[in-house]
Amino acid sequence: MPAPVTRLILVSHARTAAMRTGRFPGDEPLDDAGLRDLAAVTDLPRVDRVLSGPETRSISTARIFGSDISVEPALADIDYGRWSGLEMTDLPDADALAWLGDPAFVPPGGESLDALFSRVETWLSTVGSTPGRTLAVTSPAVVRAVVVLVLAAPVSSFWRIDVSPLTRTSVSRRGGAWTVGSTAQKFV
Repeated sequence: MPAPVTRLILVSHARTAAMRTGRFPGDEPLDDAGLRDLAAVTDLPRVDRVLSGPETRSISTARIFGSDISVEPALADIDYGRWSGLEMTDLPDADALAWLGDPAFVPPGGESLDALFSRVETWLSTVGSTPGRTLAVTSPAVVRAVVVLVLAAPVSSFWRIDVSPLTRTSVSRRGGAWTVGSTAQKFV
């Protein structure tokens, strides 16, 4: 008997003003461009369940994929703490270098990359035991963390994965092993 398969489609939420202006996000809505892009999506995958990160931008994006959406706290974006709303150039050089080079570094009042990876890894093990097709709308940071974890790559490779707004990344699990099917594909 073949092992059950878990298929996970991760969707990066649509564009926001913070993305457009290169700022650390807070809980902001989609901007006009993000709403236009979302309205143009026609290639909706067939799924058994739709999950969403708790932010307004993720929930708004998830609505196009179905009305029965479960909000999943583990899919939350990194907590940037007091950096929310700032640009990287607003940070002291030492903080910016620490953020990009030390996965244990915690922004003031926020969350480290190590903490994000721990949270996402726990969630992946849970969702990986659920056969079928799951679509999860979340932030680019969570999508990158999933790809790094599935590839068993070092956390430092997090910064080398580009995930654009409103793209999908597919991973699947069979017999305990995850594989990457595609990364950051635009919706047609």
